[in-house]
Formats: sequence, C-alpha cells, structure tokens
Amino acid sequence: MGFFNSINVSATGLTAERLRMDLISENIANANTTRTASGTPYRRKVAVFRAQEASSFEQMLNSAKGLQTLGQGVEIAGIVEDQAPFKKEYNPDHPDADAEGYVSLPNVEVVNEMINLISASRAYESNITAVNTTKAMVMKALEIGK
Repeated sequence: MGFFNSINVSATGLTAERLRMDLISENIANANTTRTASGTPYRRKVAVFRAQEASSFEQMLNSAKGLQTLGQGVEIAGIVEDQAPFKKEYNPDHPDADAEGYVSLPNVEVVNEMINLISASRAYESNITAVNTTKAMVMKALEIGK
C-alpha cells in the first residue's frame, strides 16, 4: 500500500465518521420531536457504510501482477431510518396524543446515541492518528536520503 493510498483510506474514514457524528447529533436534537413534516414522530437515522472497491482495471492489473487488491477505504452506502417501534407515553394533555391519551415518541435513546457518539469520535481520532503516523513515516524516509 502506497503513501497516498494509506492517506486516502484514512480520509474516507474521517468523512464517514464525520457523517456518523452529524447523524447522531441530529438524532439527539430530535429526541423529543413528536411530529415531523410527514406527521409522524421523528425516526432515528443511521449511516450505512461499505468498503470501497478498487476499480476493475486496478483489480485486473493487480491480478496480472499476482498481487492481492487491498482495501480502498470506506464509503457511505446510504442513510436509513431505524424501523424500531416508537415509544408510547401516556400524556392526554399533549397536542399529539391519540384518542386513548398516548403520545408516540421518537425511537431515539439518548444514552445509546451518546455511546455511539463517543465511538464515532474515537474512530475519528484513530483515523487522524493513522494520517499523522503515515506523515511521520514519510518524513523519516526522506531523512534517510539526506
């Protein structure tokens, strides 16, 4: 894996984790939103990642050389809404209460979101560390030539 490939893998990880943190922040901000534009409570959003695949040309070239194609990083496959059921709370005075007095609340658990935010933050930091380590290795390699 070359210098630029390792930087690119970390850069895609940084982008993915930033999006993940943005979605978690949106989930926390809407943890009490009982009515959206569609008329339903807010649904938790989750980012779906997948490995970036090398181009078919690169795969064929590596195959001809007898090399294995290495990972190219991560890409965002999409953003999906969590289909977990809404929480129900008895509050007949709430404007969004149903005929029985129950209010449907978003399927967002703030504690779980905070745990996910810490995990995403640590993954972001790990990618920054990988970039800095790659830079340090290149600088040491350049010093050898002096």
